[in-house]
Amino acid sequence: MNQLRVVVLAVLVMLSAASAQTSSPSADDKLSTTEHEVTIGEQAIRYRATAGTILMRDEAGKAKATVFHVAYDKIDNGTTRPADRPITFVFNGGPGAASVWLHLGTAGPRRIELNADGEAPPPPHRLVDNAHSWLDATDLVFIDPVGTGYSRPAPGEKGEEFYGVKEDIAWVGEFIRLYLSRNQRWDSPKFLAGESYGTTRAAGLSEHLADRHGIALNGIILISSVLDFATLNPGQGNDLPYALYLPTYAAIMHHHRKLSGDVRTLLAEVQKWATTEYLVALAQGDGLDEPQRKAVAAKLARYTGLNEEWILKADLRIGPEAFRQQLLGEQRKLIGRFDGRIVGQDLRPTAGEAEYDPSLSRYLPVYSATFNAYVRRELKFSSDLPYEVLSPKVHPWNFGRGGGHLYVGDQLKSAMARNPHMKVLVASGWHDLATPYFASDYTIAQLRLPVPLRQNVRQTYYAGGHMMYHLPSSLEALHEDIRQFVRWAAASDGGR
Repeated sequence: MNQLRVVVLAVLVMLSAASAQTSSPSADDKLSTTEHEVTIGEQAIRYRATAGTILMRDEAGKAKATVFHVAYDKIDNGTTRPADRPITFVFNGGPGAASVWLHLGTAGPRRIELNADGEAPPPPHRLVDNAHSWLDATDLVFIDPVGTGYSRPAPGEKGEEFYGVKEDIAWVGEFIRLYLSRNQRWDSPKFLAGESYGTTRAAGLSEHLADRHGIALNGIILISSVLDFATLNPGQGNDLPYALYLPTYAAIMHHHRKLSGDVRTLLAEVQKWATTEYLVALAQGDGLDEPQRKAVAAKLARYTGLNEEWILKADLRIGPEAFRQQLLGEQRKLIGRFDGRIVGQDLRPTAGEAEYDPSLSRYLPVYSATFNAYVRRELKFSSDLPYEVLSPKVHPWNFGRGGGHLYVGDQLKSAMARNPHMKVLVASGWHDLATPYFASDYTIAQLRLPVPLRQNVRQTYYAGGHMMYHLPSSLEALHEDIRQFVRWAAASDGGR
């Protein structure tokens, strides 16, 4: 009898140990933990940073991928339960972008140092404390999806298991589930924050996390969002984007002092004309008579700064690539795709596709250099792998659209209907030619949400482009909007 009792106790100890391993770091993980302090506003915040890779396995225990992340947790000396502290999972887009853009651009406790006008300084580049970090409102977990940052498929695993819309959502969702379990954060208010294609991922995750893992979100932050790719791809049979880009052209014109007056009044005027007279004119196709064509061309010339004759030859249809090449073309200059405020030299000997984007090429080295130094020197994590800031490894990406345009608005709408407490913040930059703000507005409006759910959506706008936080004023405004949003969405009464 005593022998049986000993055996039973031994089995219980083994089961207990196995259970403990599932809720603590694995021996296969490579993690580094350090402690720091940052002042946000007038508040000094001590925080714990954890940087490293987690080995992801399938349910059979087979290694599938290593996922790199950096997590920041506020240290409060035991005055607040971790469960009472909001937690936000943050990622960028691409596909193929590491989370370093939101990490060192706006949300993390350290950020890249830029000039006063938001322009990139000459090298060497450095980090400074971020007085507008989101850490005063929420703990943060920056995720690099497989193929980006230091995240890689496990040996023998194929990239196609990760490099697609559904595959990416499934594995990022699994990382979030595992992180919540290992760090005992299941009962914390939970948020997602994505930028660009990261907003596509966040919309898909909002439904997937609830359906697959029973994870209900308090809120989603969509920065420079794209939920409907049809709104970004003008061309034969798809005239809508020409109208949706037009307010951004006007905003860029205003920045370059080619249009005057209050910018908000100007944009309201352009938005109204674009969705009424302009779209109606485009819809008529060859049926539009010559006087109408010339009247529309004259209005487009005013809002875009382009020559009326050129506009007529373009059949009244101005795509974003043509605009950024033509606006300052007489000066042999290009404007940026990610930020139309940024100007670079046009090196093309003849007309054709622009060979670079000055609003990307100037910032990419800043983010790459500062992160590679930061992760080693301050976070004490090292790897001989290249940190993939913008990775070509994830292509071709499986959009799974069957020849059509990717659309995830229905997934966001479904998640909002099933979880009526979930809030959504949509943040857009006026000068963004990659994901124009009016396309985002159009997509949200076309969700046709019932009034109670529509009241759960906040839309905010900022000077600047895709990474509007490069401008100091927009960095500060975005932080304040997110701080208020997290407080609203995490409220115990559901933010009512």
